[in-house]
Amino acid sequence: MRILLIEDDRKLAEGLLGALAQGGHACDHLDRGQLVPAALDAVDYDLLILDLGLPDGDGLDLLAQLRRSGMDRPVLILTARDGVEDRIRGLDSGADDYLPKPFALGELEARVRALARRRGPAAQLQSIGRLVFDAGIRELRRDDGTPLELTARELALIEILMQQPGRVVSKQRLFDAVYNWDADASLSVIEVHLSRLRRKLGDAGAGVGIRMLRGLGYRIEATA
Repeated sequence: MRILLIEDDRKLAEGLLGALAQGGHACDHLDRGQLVPAALDAVDYDLLILDLGLPDGDGLDLLAQLRRSGMDRPVLILTARDGVEDRIRGLDSGADDYLPKPFALGELEARVRALARRRGPAAQLQSIGRLVFDAGIRELRRDDGTPLELTARELALIEILMQQPGRVVSKQRLFDAVYNWDADASLSVIEVHLSRLRRKLGDAGAGVGIRMLRGLGYRIEATA
């Protein structure tokens, strides 16, 4: 998933960014609410993680504003406000989940996975050739149940490709799925990841190929 974290506590944000990256997610960070609308216009995020105590305004006001503007991405609230009335206000303002501080990173990661599963049954399980990707547990396996050992970025790439079988996915879209906007990397790094991924798929007898269409992007397709 491509995640936008809105959190003004720098130390907490760094910990969350690291944990989410370990989970295979690309996560961008903002520390001001006023920067969020422009970020949403620029990037197609899958999830927002929102702190309520922002220095330039209340996160609930920001959330209500985003919902009024038509923003339909899921939102997970992080906040020190842990009263029942606070949770009700948060959910009524448009949040999909609410996690009071302090919290365990494992619980945050589980809630992120749960929100990903809410995209619907079709988004949870994709298959092509002899490959099956289970988004609920973030596992790629052969149709005989044998799991494939992939890096977090390889897993993110195969997930994007398998969500759109037969369709061309641009290199920029793949890059956005695995790298933050401030990453010290170029688009060419995607070719390196895909080369390693192709080798692993071939070694596993996955029955799929990742085809490059010059100037357009990449497409996953079943092979004979």
